[in-house]
Amino acid sequence: MSYPDGTPRLHIPAGKTRQERLVPLNQEAAAAIRLVQTLRPKERGLRDRLTGVETRYLFMRFGKLISLHYLFESPLQAVCTQARLLTGDNKATVTPHRFRHTVGTQLAKKGARLRTIQKILGHESATMSIVYIGITDEDVRQDYQAVLGPGAIIAGPGAQRVKSGELAAEEVSWLTSNFFKTELELGHCLRLPQEGPCECDLYLTCAKFVTSPEYAPRLRQRRRMEQELVEDAIQHGWQREIERHQCAIQRLEPLLTDLGEPLDGPAATDYNDRQDKETAP
Repeated sequence: MSYPDGTPRLHIPAGKTRQERLVPLNQEAAAAIRLVQTLRPKERGLRDRLTGVETRYLFMRFGKLISLHYLFESPLQAVCTQARLLTGDNKATVTPHRFRHTVGTQLAKKGARLRTIQKILGHESATMSIVYIGITDEDVRQDYQAVLGPGAIIAGPGAQRVKSGELAAEEVSWLTSNFFKTELELGHCLRLPQEGPCECDLYLTCAKFVTSPEYAPRLRQRRRMEQELVEDAIQHGWQREIERHQCAIQRLEPLLTDLGEPLDGPAATDYNDRQDKETAP
């Protein structure tokens, strides 16, 4: 399988999230997997214990899954022994989990969105990804200053509070420490944990919502999606749906205008993780 631009992608069976995943794959790794596929005998799939779907796994022998110990832990132990990369009790210092941690860290350092890291690592919540990839205090401070620091361009219901300095010291302290946790698809919510969950549409009407120019491509993509839904509702004669999507458009356009962004500029191509909806061949 591959993305439209030819980048390979890997189909991962259901894990802790109880959902199958499709994630990008390195070209070299893809070539190695294709070689294994050509050498592997045609075996029937196994019924996934989480989803109930019959799945054909890559690493099987005599109708059974090859163990993780055989595939990863044993070879890494041998390599680390040869390279003398051992702990005091002769355990390998390089583990499969360490490779996973490295992928998450590198994605974060290169500016990948939290939702992207969450999807690739297969975490159920953004909080798991934040803890796992080890975002540093300096990373949080820099990101906070870029969006909410002096002179930052922001829009949304909560923008005026930030611009006028109305945020209390407690709010500023929490946000500077937990800024990544407040990230939404189209911006950030400034609501503190003690205020409880936001019961309205976080993206557009929450009084604590702010957004910045870096979210403009996603805002435009959301606007285009809402326009398509309006057209579809018109064809079906769904008047209430027409009004609902038109209201969303009327909230999105002022956000882009306040940010000084054109309504018809470049739009994100992966809004709402649309690749999730694609099925494996």
